[in-house]
Amino acid sequence: MSRLTRAANHLTVEQVKEKLKEAKDVVQYKRWLIVYNALIAPRRASEIAELLAVSRDSVHQMIGRYNREGPQALETQRAGGRYHSTLSLSEEQAFLAPFFERAQTGELATIQEIHQALEAHVGKSVHETTIYRLLDRHGWRKLMPRSRHPKADPQTQEHFKKTIRRRSRRSFMSGNQVTTAPSF
Repeated sequence: MSRLTRAANHLTVEQVKEKLKEAKDVVQYKRWLIVYNALIAPRRASEIAELLAVSRDSVHQMIGRYNREGPQALETQRAGGRYHSTLSLSEEQAFLAPFFERAQTGELATIQEIHQALEAHVGKSVHETTIYRLLDRHGWRKLMPRSRHPKADPQTQEHFKKTIRRRSRRSFMSGNQVTTAPSF
Protein backbone atom coordinates (compact mmCIF):
# COMPACT_ATOMS: atom_id res chain seq x y z
CA MET A 1 0.00 0.00 0.00
CA SER A 2 1.37 3.40 -0.92
CA ARG A 3 1.67 6.24 1.53
CA LEU A 4 -1.00 8.84 1.97
CA THR A 5 -0.10 12.48 1.46
CA ARG A 6 -1.11 14.45 4.54
CA ALA A 7 -0.70 18.14 5.30
CA ALA A 8 0.30 19.27 8.79
CA ASN A 9 -2.29 21.14 10.84
CA HIS A 10 -0.58 24.54 10.68
CA LEU A 11 -3.87 26.09 9.57
CA THR A 12 -7.48 25.00 9.84
CA VAL A 13 -9.52 24.09 6.76
CA GLU A 14 -11.36 27.43 6.97
CA GLN A 15 -8.07 29.34 7.09
CA VAL A 16 -6.84 27.45 4.02
CA LYS A 17 -10.10 28.34 2.24
CA GLU A 18 -9.40 32.01 3.04
CA LYS A 19 -5.88 31.64 1.62
CA LEU A 20 -7.44 30.22 -1.56
CA LYS A 21 -9.66 33.30 -1.85
CA GLU A 22 -6.71 35.64 -1.24
CA ALA A 23 -4.39 33.96 -3.78
CA LYS A 24 -2.72 36.54 -6.02
CA ASP A 25 -2.13 34.32 -9.03
CA VAL A 26 -2.83 30.86 -10.42
CA VAL A 27 0.41 29.36 -9.12
CA GLN A 28 -0.29 30.42 -5.55
CA TYR A 29 -3.90 29.23 -5.87
CA LYS A 30 -2.77 25.77 -7.00
CA ARG A 31 -0.31 25.54 -4.11
CA TRP A 32 -3.07 26.21 -1.59
CA LEU A 33 -5.39 23.83 -3.44
CA ILE A 34 -2.84 21.04 -3.02
CA VAL A 35 -2.69 21.71 0.73
CA TYR A 36 -6.49 21.93 0.94
CA ASN A 37 -6.91 18.55 -0.72
CA ALA A 38 -4.28 16.96 1.50
CA LEU A 39 -6.05 18.38 4.59
CA ILE A 40 -9.64 17.41 3.82
CA ALA A 41 -9.00 14.01 2.21
CA PRO A 42 -5.48 12.58 2.60
CA ARG A 43 -4.71 10.26 -0.33
CA ARG A 44 -1.84 9.28 -2.60
CA ALA A 45 0.10 12.14 -4.18
CA SER A 46 -0.59 10.75 -7.65
CA GLU A 47 -4.37 10.99 -7.04
CA ILE A 48 -4.11 14.61 -5.86
CA ALA A 49 -1.88 15.41 -8.83
CA GLU A 50 -4.34 13.89 -11.30
CA LEU A 51 -7.26 15.72 -9.69
CA LEU A 52 -5.53 19.13 -9.81
CA ALA A 53 -3.68 18.69 -13.14
CA VAL A 54 -0.21 19.08 -11.62
CA SER A 55 2.70 16.69 -11.42
CA ARG A 56 3.13 14.20 -8.59
CA ASP A 57 6.48 15.80 -7.75
CA SER A 58 4.77 19.19 -7.35
CA VAL A 59 2.40 17.68 -4.80
CA HIS A 60 5.34 16.14 -2.88
CA GLN A 61 7.27 19.42 -2.96
CA MET A 62 4.37 21.62 -1.83
CA ILE A 63 3.23 19.31 0.97
CA GLY A 64 6.82 18.79 2.13
CA ARG A 65 7.52 22.52 2.21
CA TYR A 66 4.22 23.25 3.94
CA ASN A 67 4.81 20.56 6.58
CA ARG A 68 8.39 21.73 7.30
CA GLU A 69 8.11 25.51 7.02
CA GLY A 70 4.42 26.26 7.55
CA PRO A 71 2.10 28.57 5.57
CA GLN A 72 4.80 31.12 4.73
CA ALA A 73 6.52 28.48 2.56
CA LEU A 74 3.67 28.75 0.03
CA GLU A 75 3.62 32.54 0.06
CA THR A 76 7.07 32.88 -1.53
CA GLN A 77 7.60 34.82 -4.73
CA ARG A 78 7.87 33.08 -8.04
CA ALA A 79 11.27 32.45 -9.59
CA GLY A 80 12.69 34.95 -12.02
CA GLY A 81 14.38 38.28 -12.04
CA ARG A 82 17.37 40.09 -13.40
CA TYR A 83 20.03 37.72 -12.12
CA HIS A 84 22.57 38.62 -14.81
CA SER A 85 22.02 42.36 -14.95
CA THR A 86 25.01 44.60 -15.42
CA LEU A 87 23.50 47.48 -13.43
CA SER A 88 20.61 47.71 -10.98
CA LEU A 89 17.56 49.74 -11.99
CA SER A 90 18.63 52.72 -9.86
CA GLU A 91 22.14 52.59 -11.36
CA GLU A 92 20.60 52.47 -14.85
CA GLN A 93 18.52 55.56 -14.05
CA ALA A 94 21.61 57.40 -12.80
CA PHE A 95 23.51 56.37 -15.94
CA LEU A 96 20.73 57.59 -18.27
CA ALA A 97 20.12 60.87 -16.38
CA PRO A 98 22.54 62.97 -18.51
CA PHE A 99 20.98 61.61 -21.70
CA PHE A 100 17.49 62.45 -20.39
CA GLU A 101 18.58 66.01 -19.61
CA ARG A 102 20.06 66.44 -23.07
CA ALA A 103 16.91 65.04 -24.68
CA GLN A 104 14.74 67.53 -22.80
CA THR A 105 16.78 70.41 -24.20
CA GLY A 106 16.17 69.10 -27.73
CA GLU A 107 19.49 67.36 -28.35
CA LEU A 108 19.56 63.90 -29.89
CA ALA A 109 21.08 60.87 -28.21
CA THR A 110 22.14 58.04 -30.51
CA ILE A 111 22.34 54.36 -29.68
CA GLN A 112 26.02 54.29 -30.59
CA GLU A 113 26.74 57.12 -28.17
CA ILE A 114 24.84 55.47 -25.30
CA HIS A 115 26.44 52.11 -26.15
CA GLN A 116 29.97 53.53 -25.94
CA ALA A 117 29.17 55.34 -22.70
CA LEU A 118 27.73 52.17 -21.13
CA GLU A 119 30.74 50.08 -22.13
CA ALA A 120 33.04 52.72 -20.62
CA HIS A 121 30.88 52.84 -17.47
CA VAL A 122 30.82 49.08 -16.82
CA GLY A 123 34.30 48.40 -18.18
CA LYS A 124 33.37 45.54 -20.48
CA SER A 125 31.83 44.87 -23.86
CA VAL A 126 28.02 44.97 -24.00
CA HIS A 127 25.84 43.78 -26.87
CA GLU A 128 23.88 46.44 -28.75
CA THR A 129 20.51 44.87 -27.95
CA THR A 130 21.24 45.49 -24.28
CA ILE A 131 21.01 49.21 -24.99
CA TYR A 132 17.63 48.84 -26.70
CA ARG A 133 16.27 46.82 -23.74
CA LEU A 134 17.75 49.35 -21.29
CA LEU A 135 16.04 52.25 -23.05
CA ASP A 136 12.76 50.32 -23.30
CA ARG A 137 12.84 49.60 -19.53
CA HIS A 138 13.07 53.31 -18.85
CA GLY A 139 10.36 54.42 -21.28
CA TRP A 140 12.49 55.57 -24.21
CA ARG A 141 11.64 54.79 -27.78
CA LYS A 142 13.36 55.26 -31.09
CA LEU A 143 14.30 58.92 -31.16
CA MET A 144 14.63 59.69 -34.85
CA PRO A 145 13.92 58.01 -38.15
CA ARG A 146 16.60 57.06 -40.61
CA SER A 147 17.62 59.88 -42.91
CA ARG A 148 17.55 57.50 -45.87
CA HIS A 149 16.78 53.88 -46.65
CA PRO A 150 19.86 51.64 -46.18
CA LYS A 151 19.35 49.98 -49.59
CA ALA A 152 18.75 53.24 -51.46
CA ASP A 153 20.83 53.66 -54.64
CA PRO A 154 21.33 57.31 -55.69
CA GLN A 155 22.11 56.42 -59.34
CA THR A 156 18.91 54.40 -59.69
CA GLN A 157 16.93 57.26 -58.17
CA GLU A 158 18.43 59.78 -60.63
CA HIS A 159 17.74 57.45 -63.56
CA PHE A 160 14.13 57.09 -62.41
CA LYS A 161 13.72 60.87 -62.17
CA LYS A 162 14.98 61.34 -65.75
CA THR A 163 12.97 58.55 -67.36
CA ILE A 164 9.60 58.84 -65.63
CA ARG A 165 6.80 60.04 -67.90
CA ARG A 166 5.16 63.11 -66.48
CA ARG A 167 1.38 63.31 -66.62
CA SER A 168 0.15 65.95 -68.96
CA ARG A 169 -3.25 67.51 -69.05
CA ARG A 170 -5.33 64.93 -70.79
CA SER A 171 -8.65 65.24 -72.44
CA PHE A 172 -11.46 63.11 -71.24
CA MET A 173 -14.22 61.92 -73.53
CA SER A 174 -17.74 61.90 -72.27
CA GLY A 175 -20.03 60.88 -75.05
CA ASN A 176 -19.33 63.11 -78.04
CA GLN A 177 -18.24 66.02 -75.93
CA VAL A 178 -14.54 66.63 -75.22
CA THR A 179 -13.68 68.30 -71.95
CA THR A 180 -10.35 68.97 -70.33
CA ALA A 181 -9.37 67.59 -66.98
CA PRO A 182 -9.82 69.99 -64.09
CA SER A 183 -6.66 71.50 -62.72
CA PHE A 184 -6.21 71.34 -58.99
